Amino acid sequence: MTAPLRRNEPITVEVALAERTYDIVIDRGLLASLGARIKALRPGARTVIVTDENVAGKHLAATQAALASAGIESSAIVVPPGEGSKNIATFERVCEGIIAARIERGDLAIALGGGVIGDLAGFASASVRRGLDFVQVPTTLLAQVDSSVGGKTGINSRQGKNLIGAFHQPVLVIADTALLDTLPKREFRAGYAEVAKYGLLGDAAFFAWLEANWQDIFAGGSAREHAIAVSCRAKAGVVARDERETGERALLNLGHTFGHAFEAGCGFSDRLLHGEAVALGMVMAFDFSARKGLVAPADAARARQHLAAVGLPTHVKDVAGGVPNVDVLMNLIAQDKKVKRGKLTFILVRGIGQAFVESNVDPAEVRAFLAEQVTA
Repeated sequence: MTAPLRRNEPITVEVALAERTYDIVIDRGLLASLGARIKALRPGARTVIVTDENVAGKHLAATQAALASAGIESSAIVVPPGEGSKNIATFERVCEGIIAARIERGDLAIALGGGVIGDLAGFASASVRRGLDFVQVPTTLLAQVDSSVGGKTGINSRQGKNLIGAFHQPVLVIADTALLDTLPKREFRAGYAEVAKYGLLGDAAFFAWLEANWQDIFAGGSAREHAIAVSCRAKAGVVARDERETGERALLNLGHTFGHAFEAGCGFSDRLLHGEAVALGMVMAFDFSARKGLVAPADAARARQHLAAVGLPTHVKDVAGGVPNVDVLMNLIAQDKKVKRGKLTFILVRGIGQAFVESNVDPAEVRAFLAEQVTA
């Protein structure tokens, strides 16, 4: 697999959901076309932009200018940055802001930001007036390859991550890769964990390509658009086949059961970003699979080596300030959305690119494994 040369036209990936089918458009410099694309999609619609303070300082003016150039009215709701905004209070504020802006059912909300904004704005869109259409304009790598696609929206509960929310698909995703140039390196690395995930769970050739080309992705070369497109195609295919996560879509949670527990245990703080938690969780999923004799230790080591090479955490000791004790982590894992009738479900692996859903995992085995990891 090789990255193609830069194209003259944007890459378009279709998420095929019958009458709710929508496009993910990927290229550098797409933000300037946002107004024209929305005008073609929803003639006469007004818009409200939901964003955070950090993104607003960098991209809100350009977004509003792109809309104004197409004659589209817009207002903005700006919230504090970070995972802490995925709560009931901020959700209420966004809903009230959309209503105050007199956004009607024929209008559009625009999620301008990373995964937090996409989840928050998407859930508000699903709720206000019992459902508004919305457009995703993801500004982080993680959001461009994962959270902006597939319609999962929501906020966090005190008892766990993303436990309150709804499935609500966007009508368009604009992935302007130039916006990633302003990302802090740590944020970009965290997003890369979700790119690597697609290779680790179902595409061994893509993972091998990432091992050879990750530096060009980080540098902003032609490999960047290619990696984003491959990731989006992988997720679009899974979403089209299993929109509501009744089967195959659960595979996209590789690393997330362990990762969400660590993330919640760190208070959804900058101590451990979501993508960093996923990277650590994927390594643990491979190690746990190896412990169960499901995957060769060499494959588990290969996954760890690549994620470590790009600067992602791969050991519990890599988490600033440490992680909670095993009792706390097990309580958090028990709140995972894949739990059924109290029985644990994990995404495990039989090799690179060979993830599968394992139901009814023995909690005692998980506890023993976590104890080894936390004390190592």
